[in-house]
Amino acid sequence: MNLTDISTVRDLCERHGFSLSKSFGQNFIVNPGVCPKIVEASGIDETFGVIEIGPGIGVLTKEIAKRAKKVVAIEVDERLPAILDETLAECPNVRLVMGDVLKTDLAALIREEFPGLRVAVCANLPYYITSPIVMKLLEEKLPIESITVMVQHEAAQRLCAEPGTREAGAVTYAVHYYAKPQLLFTVKPGSFFPPPKVTSAVIRLELHRERPVAPRDEAAMFRTVRAAFGQRRKTAVNSVSAGLGMPKDRVAAAFAAAGIDPAARAERIPLSGYAALSDALFPETDQK
Repeated sequence: MNLTDISTVRDLCERHGFSLSKSFGQNFIVNPGVCPKIVEASGIDETFGVIEIGPGIGVLTKEIAKRAKKVVAIEVDERLPAILDETLAECPNVRLVMGDVLKTDLAALIREEFPGLRVAVCANLPYYITSPIVMKLLEEKLPIESITVMVQHEAAQRLCAEPGTREAGAVTYAVHYYAKPQLLFTVKPGSFFPPPKVTSAVIRLELHRERPVAPRDEAAMFRTVRAAFGQRRKTAVNSVSAGLGMPKDRVAAAFAAAGIDPAARAERIPLSGYAALSDALFPETDQK
């Protein structure tokens, strides 16, 4: 079954009484060159177990299954299993897990499904919850080697921006703390059915074996980053003071101790600067 042929996809949906849901952000890939390119970029092979999030009708799933030892596809739409039973009938190494990925115990899933295998994530993510999914994958410190996903182009730019540049946001710093991000290629709206109103992009996050900075308290560093970007038009001193509810003079003193220009904006501070700043703002005596 050619799942990149629009007439085939329409017929499949009609036979199963399936209509695409905007609430689930469903746009199926119909450009035959896209899925092989995504899987090639992921670097997976028969030594990998792969988590896919939001398989849809299985077009990317089938391509992953050609290379990986095993695929676990997590899907929230209860209408899709009947379709996937048909489209993935020739993929015995695929297991469908129904549920919300944000509520799924991924550590347990990996232990149960992928013993002895390297683990990667490869998916066309629902754009409306891209950042929460990416952050869950990173923050839970799972034994994942890489995350190769298609997201909205604007989100890709933000996730892969360099800290210290105008394009950076709070999520940028989190991504760079946990992984090395790379924007690989863009995908035009016409590659999907129905075509979305935005351009898409494929990114790859290669997870760090060792963190690039070592803050005394990881959570405190991210609280500081979020506070700094909370009012990014202001100087970071003012934003951090307001966001953390700390006196401005205490925050200014911490900036000085960390060697950061007090007039700096949030996006101009490097990741190492935020590590030093959070250490100055939250000394060990405050954490006991």
